[in-house]
Amino acid sequence: MSDSEAQQPSEFENPYDLSYREDTPRIRTREGVELYYESSGDGPVLTLLNNYFFTAPFWRPHTQTLAKNHRVVSFDQANHGASTRLDREPTWEEHAADVIGLLDALEIEATYLVGTSSSSQLARDLAIAHPDRVKGMVLAGPVFGLKNMRRHRQLNRAWLQTLQSHGLAGLYNQIYPEVVSGQMNEEGGTPGFLGLRESFLEMSTPEVIANGVALVQTGDPSSTLLSRVAAPTLLVLGDDDILLSPRRGHQVAELFQDGRCAIIENAGHMPFLDEPELFETLIAKFTEEVEARAARGASVRG
Repeated sequence: MSDSEAQQPSEFENPYDLSYREDTPRIRTREGVELYYESSGDGPVLTLLNNYFFTAPFWRPHTQTLAKNHRVVSFDQANHGASTRLDREPTWEEHAADVIGLLDALEIEATYLVGTSSSSQLARDLAIAHPDRVKGMVLAGPVFGLKNMRRHRQLNRAWLQTLQSHGLAGLYNQIYPEVVSGQMNEEGGTPGFLGLRESFLEMSTPEVIANGVALVQTGDPSSTLLSRVAAPTLLVLGDDDILLSPRRGHQVAELFQDGRCAIIENAGHMPFLDEPELFETLIAKFTEEVEARAARGASVRG
């Protein structure tokens, strides 16, 4: 990214339709908390867990194909987007309780979780605490390491310092070359940089980002927790990811009881930005395999 890009006012339109569906009722998940959600399609359920950079509408263009054969549920977490704003940031346990409350309200017995970056922690915690509600997980750009999550937390602390000193636009200038692949950066050029910035600034506020960064610093970072996840788990990793190399990604996948890793070439920390069609294909293939395995198991037990 050049200095001119960092300083240039954006003249490019937001590439995403981030408007909310005003006719969608909020779901009450616990005392004082109502969540905005969207649901489309029919079939095995995919529940999308946002990190603190994305809102529910962001997922529409990344799940259109999946919605043909799946039920896709996206939502804004409490303190984010169009959901209830509280006086303090919920804990990981409270965010997990909200997910279960949402599933209960939508009469979803079990779901596949799709987590990205920091929300892979929430997916992990849900799979451990509620194994009967999680059929499988797809974790894109997971923040887990072979031992702990030290590198990810260091990045988050650096991002917080930038946010406090240079605001949201300055934070975006730092994050963009870190999480976007080198190929996407080169091919998108200035229009890609400025277009995605419009989305980032529309979805985020300094308070939301600061609360999210603080939340990331909490919870158990130990990689030993991964061995407690019984649900089939697919890690989707770009080979230009800032946190994990492809080899390390496969090693982290082996820490799960039933884990595997798919590498997307020339993709970064958010591989669905680089290769949205391939990302949807990987999810569809994974859920198909898990569903078929479950059907065979039910047939044998019957």
